[in-house]
Amino acid sequence: MKDFPGTPGTLTGLVLRLSQCIFAAASIAAMGTTPSFFNFTAFCYLIASMGLQVIWSFVLALLDAYALVRKKVLHNPVLVSLFVVGDWVTATLSLAAASASAGVAVLYFNDVGSCKFGEECQKYQISVALAFLSWITILISSLIMLWLLAAR
Repeated sequence: MKDFPGTPGTLTGLVLRLSQCIFAAASIAAMGTTPSFFNFTAFCYLIASMGLQVIWSFVLALLDAYALVRKKVLHNPVLVSLFVVGDWVTATLSLAAASASAGVAVLYFNDVGSCKFGEECQKYQISVALAFLSWITILISSLIMLWLLAAR
């Protein structure tokens, strides 16, 4: 298998995994600091999806860091297949959660105009934006993993 930026065990792969984890954790923090996010199902789904994203990305970041320290190659076809499936599942869940939350935020806070608390609405919007940034980085990782699997 080829060794190009973003593959497991490279510095670029570690940066991608850490950025996924950081964006997802920041999305959870922004949403979790609002007093009434639990009133919206899409926001609860966003919290759950980003929680899964944090766990998945953190575990793979640890694996990448281990591979970098030990100078090991993580191009085992079974391992890469697991990465591909996990990345695509978490990417799909993250996109669905971010899109649903964005739809609710636009509907309730812009179209209906029911957002009376400015700071709370801004936190919802920031959380959704961070969720989309997390999704973009997981999409990049999942495409790299798929490319790596196809290149074997």
